[in-house]
Amino acid sequence: MPTQHIHLAADTTAEPSVVYALLRDGTSWPTFSPLGSFELAEAGVDGAEGLGAVRIFRTRIGGRTYTSREKIVELVEDRRFSYVLLTGLAVRGYRADISLEPTGAGTHIRWHSTFDAKIPGTGWLYRRMITKTIAGIVTGLASAATTRANAADRRR
Repeated sequence: MPTQHIHLAADTTAEPSVVYALLRDGTSWPTFSPLGSFELAEAGVDGAEGLGAVRIFRTRIGGRTYTSREKIVELVEDRRFSYVLLTGLAVRGYRADISLEPTGAGTHIRWHSTFDAKIPGTGWLYRRMITKTIAGIVTGLASAATTRANAADRRR
């Protein structure tokens, strides 16, 4: 079974710190993405949603509710946010790495996910389903970051 790869990207006029803040705040994800709800299951080593934190997202897709448990495994302030999927889909070794690159006009967001299907022959199906969800997250993240940055500019 080949490892599945998903690469998506988006640009925002917001600085990397704004995008990173949204990624670190699980409560914000349901406001800008297709994810339905958030719960912090375990705090990270430095408290709240730090390294090692376990976050639960519930999402309704096609009449079915999916619950995913994700663990934050890498944090590089304003540059990188990575997590692994602990439970929720019939995949193995799911990891998402979200990189933030400053540009002259804001931030370039790059999302890279990899995983293996647990059931042979289903990798393409999971890649298709996961890509659709991630596309909504990436697009929503870029838009939410732009909105947040614009609001901060108006307050100044």
